[in-house]
Amino acid sequence: MDRPQLLRKVVEWLHAGYPNGVPQGDYIPLVALLRRQLSGEELDHVTAELIDDSLHQLEPISKIDAGVKITKVTDELPHEADIARVRELLFAGGWPFDDEPLADTLPPEPPRPPAAEQPPESTGPPEPDEDDGPDETGDSS
Repeated sequence: MDRPQLLRKVVEWLHAGYPNGVPQGDYIPLVALLRRQLSGEELDHVTAELIDDSLHQLEPISKIDAGVKITKVTDELPHEADIARVRELLFAGGWPFDDEPLADTLPPEPPRPPAAEQPPESTGPPEPDEDDGPDETGDSS
């Protein structure tokens, strides 16, 4: 769908939903709904570039690779929905896709002791020891 046709459909949709005009409080939610997404041509272009690049690498195409290519095409940060569309197209063509490319590079979390070995959590102020109270003279030393 070319841009003028898409714009005409958006305007028709707005007129159907708001025959008397858009109320002031609805502008921001409408803009959020009308966010840009990759066109079919852009999707094909991004996917073709990712496949071409992957022929020169030994690693699967990653979510980061897809996000960078989408950003170059749209001049905006990629939306999850667009990355998902690229992923689906690549999978359909039999190309591997790595959703968590940094997972292998993150340091592992230190092991936590089992619950039985962890000290119990206190729910109130600490109770004074018997030795901390006032002595027979009334002094607390």
